[in-house]
Amino acid sequence: MEDRIRQNLASIRQRIEAAAARAGRLASDVTLIAVTKSVGLEEMRILRDLGVTHFGENRVDVAREKIETLDDASLTWHMVGNVQRRKAKEVLRLFDTIDAVDRISLAETLQRHCDSEDVQCRVFVEVNISGETQKHGFVPDALTDALAQIATLDRVCVEGLMCMAPRDMERNALLALFRELRVLADSHSLSQVSMGMSGDFEEAVEAGATHVRIGRALFV
Repeated sequence: MEDRIRQNLASIRQRIEAAAARAGRLASDVTLIAVTKSVGLEEMRILRDLGVTHFGENRVDVAREKIETLDDASLTWHMVGNVQRRKAKEVLRLFDTIDAVDRISLAETLQRHCDSEDVQCRVFVEVNISGETQKHGFVPDALTDALAQIATLDRVCVEGLMCMAPRDMERNALLALFRELRVLADSHSLSQVSMGMSGDFEEAVEAGATHVRIGRALFV
């Protein structure tokens, strides 16, 4: 297992470097988030020992055990799933970044918990860039108003935007979609964009992603 993960990680890093070079960017400007929701502590320790420091989880109960067991201050934890308001307080306690704020009510809940705990939280705002009805997030036309409302919440710090592309989208369409999110981020003076997963991270990097979320490709 260790050899497989080592080889997969090396391949992914090479592909990120090549994609960045095609866009005239530096691979060092792209943060790899290892999405470890489907694996256990052994795989996570292997990745950590190989230099991965950003991990993504989507279930609070599962993540709690992993975070507390690893107990490693050098790691950055990303909540990459939908956050239920009733679990927002624990999400704040466990995670460094909430990567999918998809509605104003969640941002307001985070603000209240941050006030009570006297902390701030870092978030990415999710954009439904493809307009799919089953996707979470703000439609592009609503983004300006949404960011203005979140800006009134002094404890909620917007790091950037994030999106999820449709499955099996053709390469040129993917590039166009990801570039649209990059333009939206730039238009709101946001430097960070989280987009791209195992099947489309190269296109995301070419389009300007600063964070890619990779799970399956690390472990198959």
